[in-house]
Order: sequence, then structure tokens, then C-alpha cells
Amino acid sequence: MALMEDSKLRKFATLFSSVFMISAFTFGGGFVIVPLMKRKFVDDLGWLGEEEMLDLTAIAQSSPGAIAVNASILIGYKTLGISGALTAILGTIIPPFAIISVISMFYVAFRDNRFVSMAMAGMLAGVAAVVTDVVITMTASILKEKRLIPVIVLIAAFIALRIFNVSIILIILIAGAIGYITSRRKA
Repeated sequence: MALMEDSKLRKFATLFSSVFMISAFTFGGGFVIVPLMKRKFVDDLGWLGEEEMLDLTAIAQSSPGAIAVNASILIGYKTLGISGALTAILGTIIPPFAIISVISMFYVAFRDNRFVSMAMAGMLAGVAAVVTDVVITMTASILKEKRLIPVIVLIAAFIALRIFNVSIILIILIAGAIGYITSRRKA
């Protein structure tokens, strides 16, 4: 009994420290955090499968709120239930809260600092590279499975958004309906 509790406590500590570190050292928004979470929870820890991570990412992205927090909640819940979700929330929100609190105290000094501006411009380039990596990685895993429908939905959504300026809400609803119908056919 004590061994099981010790193992569970270690899993909570691993969950907290993992999302804390990812959150503390990730700049550029939610899509940047996705490949880091995949690497940690799928590749390193083996807590999730790649398909599960893709599903959780899709749910996190389509839910209201920050994708990083949503993904952490889902991973925490999937691995350790409601307590895991709460642990993941804390681990994810503490670093940005602390950083923003410090920055807000020195906002005027940061706002006009040339070095801070240059660092932010450099981070934007890194963010673009990470987001591109996410798209390529996710697309590659879908193509490996030779699943045609997700590829068609991906291309159609891109064209609808970029060329025809279709509302993103409509695209999400249609893609969600297609995903629901496709998953019901599998079952």
C-alpha cells in the first residue's frame, strides 16, 4: 500500500515538475508547448500514445482558454484523474503568473529597452520554427497512418481560412462534425 502511494506521489511530482518546466521555459503561446508536451509525455514518459496526444491537442485547441492550460488539464486528468488535472493546472500557471508579476513591476523599463526588443524579435523566429515543426510532425503522423480524411480536412480548412476568409468558428464546427462522424464509423 505504501509502495503504491509512493509511486503515485512520484507520478504527481513528475507531472507537476514536467508541466512547470515546460511552462516556465516556453515562449510563443500554446502551439509551441504542444511538441514539448508530446516529447515529454509520449516519447520520454510513455504516459500517452501519439494518437492520444493528437486527440488531446485537438480538444485543448477547440476548448475555450489557453491551449497550454487546456492541454495540461487533459494530460493531468488522463494520467491521474481530477487530482492530476489540478496538479497540472498549478504547474502550468505558476511560471507565467510569476514572470508576468515581475515584468509588470518593471514594465516601463522593459517596454523601451533595446535588448529586450531584440530578444523578443529573436524569440518570434524561434516560435515560427517550433510551430512549423508541430505542423510537420502532426501531418507526418497522419500521413504514416494513411488516413485520407484528416489530410483533406487539413487542406480544406487551410484553403477556407486563407483564401476564402471563412470564419474559424465555422471551420472548427465543420471539422468537429467530420471528426465525430468519422470516429463513429470506426466504432
